[in-house]
Amino acid sequence: MRLAENQVLEMVKLAKERGERLDLRQCDLSGLGLFGVDLEGANLSQADLTGTNLARANLRGADLSSATLVQADLLEAGLAGATLDQANLFQALLSRANLQGARLRAADLEGANLDHADLNGADFQGARYDDHTTWPAGFDPEAAGALFQVSS
Repeated sequence: MRLAENQVLEMVKLAKERGERLDLRQCDLSGLGLFGVDLEGANLSQADLTGTNLARANLRGADLSSATLVQADLLEAGLAGATLDQANLFQALLSRANLQGARLRAADLEGANLDHADLNGADFQGARYDDHTTWPAGFDPEAAGALFQVSS
């Protein structure tokens, strides 16, 4: 289901008022401007977030498993404790994002920019990256379980 920015913001507001977990699984949110939106704990599994601006968004504890985040802007986003297993983060901007304790098992990180991101306790088992992926200084992706993939 394709949603517009105003629809997403209204759904966020209603879920907060009702104390419910926001369910946006399998929704098409591609290209939306959701800068700074509070999506803490939201279910965004299998959602299409291609090119979506989620800079400074609160995605703490959100489920983004199998989500498509190709070229998404997650600059300074709060992703602590989020689940991004099998997410497609091809060329995503994750610079200065908080990924403490996040799960990125088997995620596609080819060309992603994680410069200055907080990766403390993040799980990268089976995540794929290439020579275009940017990691924080001193971070060893292979020691964290990520797998190098030759760029095509």
